[in-house]
Amino acid sequence: MPESTQAPAGTNPFFEAWTTPEGVPPFDRIAPGHFREAYARALAEHEAEVAAVAAATAPPSFENTIAALELSGRALERVGNAFWLLAGAHTNDALLEIERELSPQIARHWNKIHTNAALFRRIDTVMREADALGLDAEQKRVTERYHTSFRRAGAALDGEAKKRLAAIIERLAELGTAFSQNVLADEQAFTLRLNSEAELAGLPHFMREAMRAEARDRGLGGYAVTLSRSSVEPFLQFSDRRDLREKLFRGFIMRGDNGGPTDNKALIAEMVRLRAERARLLGYADFAHYRLDDAMAKTPQAARQLLDAVWTPARSRALADRDAMQALIQEEGGNFRIEPWDWRYYAEKLRHRQCAFDEAAIKPYLNLDRMIEAAFYTAQRLFGLSFTPANVPVWHPDVRAWEARDASGNKVGLFFGDYFARPSKRSGAWMTSLRDQEKLSGDIRPLIVNVCNFTKAPGGEPTLLSFEDARTLFHEFGHALHGLLSSVTYPTISGTNVATDFVELPSQLYEHWLERPEVLRRFARHYQTGEPMPEELLQRLIAARNFNKGFATVEYIACAVVDLDFHSLPKPEDIDATAFEVKALSRIGMPDEITMRHRPPHFAHIFSGGGYAAAYYSYMWSEVLDADAFAAFEETGDIFDPATAKRLRDCIYAAGGAQEPADAYKAFRGRLPNADALLRKRGFETTAAN
Repeated sequence: MPESTQAPAGTNPFFEAWTTPEGVPPFDRIAPGHFREAYARALAEHEAEVAAVAAATAPPSFENTIAALELSGRALERVGNAFWLLAGAHTNDALLEIERELSPQIARHWNKIHTNAALFRRIDTVMREADALGLDAEQKRVTERYHTSFRRAGAALDGEAKKRLAAIIERLAELGTAFSQNVLADEQAFTLRLNSEAELAGLPHFMREAMRAEARDRGLGGYAVTLSRSSVEPFLQFSDRRDLREKLFRGFIMRGDNGGPTDNKALIAEMVRLRAERARLLGYADFAHYRLDDAMAKTPQAARQLLDAVWTPARSRALADRDAMQALIQEEGGNFRIEPWDWRYYAEKLRHRQCAFDEAAIKPYLNLDRMIEAAFYTAQRLFGLSFTPANVPVWHPDVRAWEARDASGNKVGLFFGDYFARPSKRSGAWMTSLRDQEKLSGDIRPLIVNVCNFTKAPGGEPTLLSFEDARTLFHEFGHALHGLLSSVTYPTISGTNVATDFVELPSQLYEHWLERPEVLRRFARHYQTGEPMPEELLQRLIAARNFNKGFATVEYIACAVVDLDFHSLPKPEDIDATAFEVKALSRIGMPDEITMRHRPPHFAHIFSGGGYAAAYYSYMWSEVLDADAFAAFEETGDIFDPATAKRLRDCIYAAGGAQEPADAYKAFRGRLPNADALLRKRGFETTAAN
């Protein structure tokens, strides 16, 4: 993609009707310079549409107020979906500059809408008169979501409070953009270069080849390790070089915490202060109470109760594993205390000893293409979906696209997979959309995207995944199915537009099928011979799935606790993010040998925008649901049980946000779960408290 921010000569693609298959953005014709004028026109158009709704003289009705708002902003949605996909998955200096410029403008635009008093009066009238207006259940739900979002955005505040809230939200948008760009800059600036055989000691062949390709792609000789998690974690797992493990680990955990222009600690302090002030303006004690008031948990106390219930057995398991690894170090003649950069290395050795399991032995059986097939097969067995390659425009040559059809052959939507790490992509894995499903303006089929950061094999060789990589693939595809299977009328409640602590249920639930022998026997095949994974190895893989689960749980819960602690401050002053992190971890008894999965200076979930701010606990909240939900299949004796799958589709995957999350789950399961299923899933049910 060209790097210029100036509009190229010729017609702007955003000002045309797209004749591409399924209306996919014509990425081959879109340049960074198109976005400024496209956004300017789309924002003005949306502002005029909303102003017309607010100024209408006819009595407020669902059609002339809520439905009219749902139909507004289509040009803005089209521009924004393309821009934010590129900004995350294939960015460049021109897009980064435009992102910095646009973020506060877009925040200002939505502030103006959400604080429009005349518009809120119309929404409030429809809300109060819903029964008299004859609204059906879905229309009532959409109206309630509009009323809640406007109220939480400050629509009912007085003039001065509205003005201050608008300034806060605009500033938070600027800070979130700066935060994410700083992390990306630190990731792009770091490369661990290796040249000698001694530096490669312990690394399997597949890793060496991937590292050689990474170096070549960066114009370097030898081998290179980047700060992509899919590159860092295998190196920490296999490298015999303790000094190099430490160097890479420190580079990884210090993203956003290196001083200078990309340091994020001051940004964190300002964001936490502004979020607390925002909550106070809206009548909440702190930001955590504000955020969770519109979540399934409802209160920070409820979220903390779950985290506390799991923390004790998880910490106990992690400490037991630590002691076993320390004994292994001494047995090998090591005269040092285990450190965080040692954990994955000695955990792999301990797993090999305790479970007769070797990660390097299973990776040849986890070919990326076969794992994609496994995810598709599971969707076919559960929901009758089929996927065939589609020839549509994409934003990078590595991106693949498939057309999804239902059991009757009807088109469902398009699915895009962008699987490989590259310097132009932000770290992590996520699902997004280029268009959401809806029926309000016709039978609109969704365009759903999965973005991952797997290390690409060189020279056209098959890309091999770790089991955690394969789990990530299934997780994100679960999100994708939530978007693809959506079957609602109104965009506001389409697909993944649900509470944050419910949105992870479809994704985490989908991971369960990856671990099942019925799926692994069919798709875990050697990338060279095509032979299935030996049954003995498969059984060892399944038996070892909870190995090191104490570590994984501790590093996760630490993040969730620190997130809640930051956002439970009623009036934060000058926060030292590092000191705050240390104090919070000390309070819960964080083992010295384990770090947070995401330290605050690169904790994008909560500081690159507000997606999971005060809500990182959501993954565990949803895991309570997913463990219980999969048990519904196990209780039938068939993990693809048709009746259970139909309820799952109808009540969860297809329903979007049409119901309160608790009601949706009870419609599927008949009741709400407790944490017992989660403890069993993680293997903690018999762990004594420490």
